[in-house]
Amino acid sequence: MMEVFELTRKLIDIESITPNEREVGDFLFQHLSQLAHRHSGTIERMPVEDGRDNIFVRFDEPVAVLSTHMDTVPPFIPSREDDHHIWGRGACDTKGIIAAMITAAGRLLEAGKRNFGLLFVVGEERNSAGALAAAQNPRGSRFLINGEPTENKLALGSKGALRYEVVAQGRMAHSAYPELGDSAIEKLLDALERIRRVPLPVDPVLGPSTLNIGTISGGRAPNVIPDYAKAEIFIRVVGDVTDLRGQITAAAAPDAEAQEVLLIPAVQLGSLDGFATTVVAFTTDIPAFNGAWGQPFLIGPGSILVAHTTEERIPKPQLIEAIDLYKLLVERLTR
Repeated sequence: MMEVFELTRKLIDIESITPNEREVGDFLFQHLSQLAHRHSGTIERMPVEDGRDNIFVRFDEPVAVLSTHMDTVPPFIPSREDDHHIWGRGACDTKGIIAAMITAAGRLLEAGKRNFGLLFVVGEERNSAGALAAAQNPRGSRFLINGEPTENKLALGSKGALRYEVVAQGRMAHSAYPELGDSAIEKLLDALERIRRVPLPVDPVLGPSTLNIGTISGGRAPNVIPDYAKAEIFIRVVGDVTDLRGQITAAAAPDAEAQEVLLIPAVQLGSLDGFATTVVAFTTDIPAFNGAWGQPFLIGPGSILVAHTTEERIPKPQLIEAIDLYKLLVERLTR
């Protein structure tokens, strides 16, 4: 199993913080070109925007496609390993998954299995730019096996994302004479307090929606009444969000304006006999694919609880197990 560990570390050690995926894309294109050459496959770069390409390789007409993203969140953390884990940025989200998928593909081909592909996309950590581009250029597959850290359990569903910038405008004044100004920060705080009181939807499968106030910025100096303030909020949503969007807008007013930045709907996914299942709270590329690459399944090694942290790591036994799981999924879906 050393090849999957070595490949995982090589991928981790290529910095690919969104939107800096060019180098890791070049590495994957070269690596997969060798696989394609050995097994009479076809490889292509699928342009997303300048300097950013999805990488797709297929073996005959693909019925099932293994897919995940190349980009990571900051900061870059180089790889290391011990007896039990491989550590570093992207270890589980999702450089280890890429390595497991490639290794599984090699074993499928050695066993004579074809009619599948591998698709690695850019931009999942920011706006799903790669998946959105791929959705405009499907390749006829009927099933999409998306990789994210689910501890090797097949996810029955994932929450969506609703993101806002909440902006307040005020009027500057000397802090010794606050009555001459209008504090944008105080207005923003009032708006955020009302937003926090908005009841959030609950789904019997996906559970409750959650709200996070991720950033707050504004003001000029401690002795100046602030004329501008902004917060970014992120809601992990379940079910229909029509009413919620109206409530957020109304709660921000009149002190601030809630400007919608991103909406990714929650998704309910299928299961397969013999696979352990789970439900995940994070958002994936699956909604952006919009079914264009086939019925989606979501599974991968590692825990989302350590993704995006300084302790990101992937258990070696799960990485090994994922190879067999991806191989089994492709075999079952392409019968």
